[in-house]
Amino acid sequence: MRILRRSTLLVAVLALLAAACTDEPEPAAEGEGGAEGQAQEQESLLQVVQDRGMLRCGVNATVPGFGFESAEGVIEGFDIDFCKAFAAAVFATADPQEGEHFELVPIDADFRFTALRDGQYDVLVRNTTWTSSRDGTEGVAFMHPNYYDGQAMMVREGEFESIDDMDGTAVCVTAGTTTELNLADYFGERGMDFEPVVLEDNDQILEAFNQGRCDGWTSDRSQLAGLKSQFEGETGPLVIFDDIMSKEPLAPGVLDGDEEWFDALNMVVNGIILAEEVEVTSENVEQESSGPSTPGIGALLGVPVEEGEELGVAFDPGVGLDPTFMQNVLAAVGNYGEIFDRHLTPIDVERGINALWTDGGIQYAIPFR
Repeated sequence: MRILRRSTLLVAVLALLAAACTDEPEPAAEGEGGAEGQAQEQESLLQVVQDRGMLRCGVNATVPGFGFESAEGVIEGFDIDFCKAFAAAVFATADPQEGEHFELVPIDADFRFTALRDGQYDVLVRNTTWTSSRDGTEGVAFMHPNYYDGQAMMVREGEFESIDDMDGTAVCVTAGTTTELNLADYFGERGMDFEPVVLEDNDQILEAFNQGRCDGWTSDRSQLAGLKSQFEGETGPLVIFDDIMSKEPLAPGVLDGDEEWFDALNMVVNGIILAEEVEVTSENVEQESSGPSTPGIGALLGVPVEEGEELGVAFDPGVGLDPTFMQNVLAAVGNYGEIFDRHLTPIDVERGINALWTDGGIQYAIPFR
């Protein structure tokens, strides 16, 4: 009896082991799993922002033309209009208001990516250069560049003829920017010495420049043009050299991993550029929306065009926005040329390579179709 019981017990144990080895766990039902973060797909920031009712943009408040706080405490500029355009698209309004539809969050260059990762704002629209390391290491997804720039050098009139004359000088530069690295590379390649004076923002650099702590001021050419127009009364006559020290494609950015959010805002940037190409403006967008002149304009504005005696199908790019989102964007801020002329032309910034590809520049939007 003892042997029989042991045999029976051994058979039972072996059967249990076999079952454990051969039985496969049932697949988890869709939407189920271990951690809650794995159980459900992460909600897109597009829906989060729409539910919140407020878009938050990380911006600069110290660069005339792009983002500059006026004496009345209002931040205005080229980049600010892109924030306003995003709000117009996301909330389907032709009149987005600061404080009601969007919030501007001024941020220093040193902390802009950390603040984006921490969720202090939803999109960075702050004259930021798209680079490989920022795209990779910093985890930022950059949209179509809204301004192609290049680094330059600004000095007091009459002190130097070119950068080649600046060996051994002190140069002011903003902390946490590609400008620091470019400056070192440019001088190093020419066997020139310099002393970097690294400061947090343009206000500090202006003070140092006026105190004679630096002989030159380097930044993106567009920034220097705006600063020259704003501060020349304090500094005396200034000169921006023609030397091009780097390539600086400036673009809005969001965090990697949220394709719906990225696609929606990227389509707005492209739509603003395309609108200038097809000659849709803030002045004629209402007219074109009621009867598009061409199928291309109809697609841009999300409205059908006449096909014989009937209307065609309205184009929807499928990016989570109302198909007519560009109508609101253009009514709110206008096309690329209008934004440029509103903020940059008055400070003597020329279109240059930021002209449309049809006018000899490199601004080239994807087609809406």
